[in-house]
Amino acid sequence: MPATDPFTGHPSHLQGPRLPGAEGWSAVLDGHRQRLRALDQLGEKAAQCGIRTDPDRALVIAEADEVGLLEFAEERWRDLGEAIRAFRATLPLVRLEDFGFSSEAEDPFEANTTQLRRIGGGVEALAFADPGLSVYKFFLFREGGAVGATFAFARGEGELLQARAVPGSYRRLFEKLRLTHLLGMPTEIAGITREGILVVKQTHGRLLPEKTDMSQLDPTRLMPIPSRFLRSDRDHPRLHFLDGEPWLVGDTHDRNVVVAEDGTWRVIDLVAAPLPPEWLGQSALFAGWIERARRDPRAEALAAGNDDEL
Repeated sequence: MPATDPFTGHPSHLQGPRLPGAEGWSAVLDGHRQRLRALDQLGEKAAQCGIRTDPDRALVIAEADEVGLLEFAEERWRDLGEAIRAFRATLPLVRLEDFGFSSEAEDPFEANTTQLRRIGGGVEALAFADPGLSVYKFFLFREGGAVGATFAFARGEGELLQARAVPGSYRRLFEKLRLTHLLGMPTEIAGITREGILVVKQTHGRLLPEKTDMSQLDPTRLMPIPSRFLRSDRDHPRLHFLDGEPWLVGDTHDRNVVVAEDGTWRVIDLVAAPLPPEWLGQSALFAGWIERARRDPRAEALAAGNDDEL
């Protein structure tokens, strides 16, 4: 059975450094899936009402009664209201004050609270730990509504694909957090503030020694992408198949990997994006390697008999 989060009062499967059991882990994963499905449905209903869905910040912070009396006017507005409420059930609204911060302060996270102390952070989010060593991350939105990070792609020389980290959307952030839960440290979403700050809860881990070699991190699920196919401005570009689709996963350096309670190395942060099929369709060698890696994570860059391409 889930416990109760001490800040939000909502059910939580994560507590301190203790890894959840199989049931708890699966429940958190199911929550990620339900949230993504509900957001897709919300975006579809919003578009039918002529509401802009990109950027998606307005969608993810919509109140349950956002549509108001329009729900009685037309069926499409009623459908939108129902979609908002269904999404809100997967992502509750919370307040910074619930965590001891002030939403009125110019910099709410400038100082620790009585229950949360700062343990890290960067451009995307700030990380705090409570007395029981549960980790809470506060993802900050940028001007224009972007949040988190993803990859943008461009063609390089020949068939080379260039990947550059850029600000992302809430949907892409939800996907990244699902990936983090799947590949690394258990990660659940605690809620979102009315301003758009996403609050994420994560199991605590011990830092690795600085400059630890990450080259062999989970090579069966995170396959290093040969540099002849792709170059990235983030460390360790790797291939992962999410729902059968090839994704680029990067930024898995030693500060984004920790040692869990059971001694395993766990990713706590990453940057990710699906590899664009339109680009792969123009690179037979890259696409061929991806399909071989799907069957054998140790696949070489070139298939046997292609040595002349070196």
